[in-house]
Amino acid sequence: MASLHPNLSAEYLSRSLSVLTPTVSLGRESKTSTVHRTVHETSDGIELSRLPTLQDRTPTTELPAPSISGSNSPSPKSLLLYRTAAYGIMILEGWSDATAGPLLPVIQRHYNINFTVVSMLFVTSATGFALGAIVNVPLTDRYGLGKIITVCAALQILAYAIIPPALPFPVMCASYALIGFTMALQNAQCNVFVSSLPGNASSAMGLLHGFYGIGASAAPLVATQVGQTGHWSYFYLTSLGLAVLNLVFSLYVFKLKRLEELIPPHENAEEAPILQGSKYGAILRRKQVHLLAAFAMVYVGAEVTIGGWIVTFLEQLRGGGPSAGYVSSGFFGGLTLGRFILWPLNDLLGKHRAIYVYMVVAAGLELVVWLVPNLITNAVAVAIVGMALGPMYPIVMNVAAEVLPKWILAGSIGFVASTGQVGSALFPFLTGLLATKRGVGVLQPLVIGLFGLMAALWLIFMLNTRRRTD
Repeated sequence: MASLHPNLSAEYLSRSLSVLTPTVSLGRESKTSTVHRTVHETSDGIELSRLPTLQDRTPTTELPAPSISGSNSPSPKSLLLYRTAAYGIMILEGWSDATAGPLLPVIQRHYNINFTVVSMLFVTSATGFALGAIVNVPLTDRYGLGKIITVCAALQILAYAIIPPALPFPVMCASYALIGFTMALQNAQCNVFVSSLPGNASSAMGLLHGFYGIGASAAPLVATQVGQTGHWSYFYLTSLGLAVLNLVFSLYVFKLKRLEELIPPHENAEEAPILQGSKYGAILRRKQVHLLAAFAMVYVGAEVTIGGWIVTFLEQLRGGGPSAGYVSSGFFGGLTLGRFILWPLNDLLGKHRAIYVYMVVAAGLELVVWLVPNLITNAVAVAIVGMALGPMYPIVMNVAAEVLPKWILAGSIGFVASTGQVGSALFPFLTGLLATKRGVGVLQPLVIGLFGLMAALWLIFMLNTRRRTD
C-alpha cells in the first residue's frame, strides 16, 4: 500500500504513537517528546505497515530476576558431602599439628640433635605456612577452591611419602615445609567454605574446628605407641593413608570447581565496590584483618606449643616416661570437647567477653602446671587448658564474619586462617630455641606470656572495631 493520506497524518499518527510511547520511552519524558516531534515532521512519509497493531503491544512490567539461590542451591546430600570433605581435611591438619609432640624426643635420639636443631622442623613448617598465607588470595582468585584443595591433597601425599624411610634430617624438614604450605592453603579454603554454607555460622565453625581437634587428639595416641617400637617413622604411613583418602574424596566432592559454583551466592549478595587496586590490597588495608590475623597467629602458636612441648616438659621435669605422650592427646581432647560443647556458653557470655573468660582460665591452669610439680595434677590441668582454648579460634572466625565487609570476607577469612597457621610453627621453634639455652622449663612462662599478648591484641581489636551494619 502507498503512503497515508495527508489529512490523516497529524491526528492519526499522534494517537497511534500514544500506544507506542510506553515501550519506546523507557519512562523518560524527553525521549517521548523527541519521538512525537520527529514523527509529526515526517508523517507524510510513514507507511501503513509501520503503524502499531495490537500484536505489537508489550507489557511494560518487568518480571523479577530468577533467584540465584533457588533451584541452583546445593541439595542436603551435597551439603553433607561438602561438610564431610572439609572435616576430613581438618582431621588431617590436626593430626599433623599434634604429631611432633610425642615424637620429638624420639627424633632427637634418632638423629642425635639438640632442641634447636630439632626445632628446625617448626622453622621449615613456618616458612611453608607463611608462603601459603601470602599466596592464598591470588591463588584462590585464579584457580578456585576445588583445584587448590585437590592439588594440595596430592602434594601432601608426596610430602608424607618422603618421611617413612627416615632419610637424613634435612629431607624431613623439606617435607614439613611442603606440608605447612599445603595445610595453610587448605585451612583457609575450609574456613571460607564453611562460612559460606547456609545455617548457624557459630556452631558450624565450632564443628569444623572440632574435627581438627579429633585429629589432634588421635595422633598422639598412635604416635606414642609407634614411637616405642623403634620404628617411629612408620607413623607417617598413617598420615600418608589419610592424605590419600582426602585426595580421593576431595576430587569426588569438589570436582575442581570454584566456590561460587558449589555454593551459588545469595541473590541479595553485596557487590564489590570499584576500588583502585586489587582485592588483596583492599584486604591488607583493613586494620581489623591484621589484628585478627595477629591474634590467630599467637593463639595457634600457643596451642601447638603446648601440645608439642608438654611431653618433653613432663618427661624431663616431672619424671614422666614414654607414656607422657598421652598427655598431649588429653590436651587436644580437651580442645576438641571445648569446641563441641561450649559454643552455647559463647553465645551466653558474648563472643568478645568469652575470649577473656577462657583466657583467664587457661592462664591460671598454666600457672598450676608451672608451680605444682605433680605429674597427674599437671596432666589434668593441661587437659582443662585445652578445653578453655578450644572455642577461641571459632569465635575469631565468627567475629570476622560480623565486622568485615561481605565483599572481602572470604579473602579476609582465608588470610586470617593461613596467617594464623604460621604461629603453629613459629612459636614452637622459639620454645625449642629458648629450651636449648634455659631448659624446657621455659615452656610455661612462655605460654603465659603468649596469653597476655593475646589479651592485649583482643583489646586493641575491640577498640578499633565496629560491627558491620550491612
